[in-house]
Amino acid sequence: MITSTTKNFLVSLFSWMGFLYRNRKTRKYTLFPLIIIGVGFLIPQKMVIPVHGATTKDWDDNSFWAHPWGSSITHKGIDIFKEKGTDVVSATYGLVMYTYEGRKGGKTVMVLGPKWRFHYYAHLDQVDAFPFQPLKLGTKLGTVGNTGNAIGKPPHLHYSITTPFPYWWLRDPDVIQGNRKMFYLDPDTWLRN
Repeated sequence: MITSTTKNFLVSLFSWMGFLYRNRKTRKYTLFPLIIIGVGFLIPQKMVIPVHGATTKDWDDNSFWAHPWGSSITHKGIDIFKEKGTDVVSATYGLVMYTYEGRKGGKTVMVLGPKWRFHYYAHLDQVDAFPFQPLKLGTKLGTVGNTGNAIGKPPHLHYSITTPFPYWWLRDPDVIQGNRKMFYLDPDTWLRN
């Protein structure tokens, strides 16, 4: 039901808290990770469209949670179409958590941004980011491509936003995989503001 990013985040958080609690000298710092999380929610989020030169006309605003969508069943992000090689930039400031090549996303970058939101950039032709790289708004992450399960399709950036903390009010039992919807935010909503 939860995303792998959410699972990894929560395992790391509880492991850190458990480590602090087990040692008598650090036990008093056990709530410190929760304080950090609280502060993270206070950081304001400003966003830009993550593809250089793209506008709201370069994606279908109804593609988020579209069904059926191949082996993913539902489309948990938006596809921003531009020419291959167009710069992909950070939609917000944050920290690169990892870069990866393989599976459905092909060449991908995962960024932790304000409010503990993970920004996922997939199908890149080239990756210019590296793990734990601090990012400013608009920092180049790579270029638009069609790697992974986008081979043979028009070049585009698959962009999604996930959260390790469920937004219960987004749960939708009337749609396919509606319980998972509380861990995904519609990028279209954020990019139009």
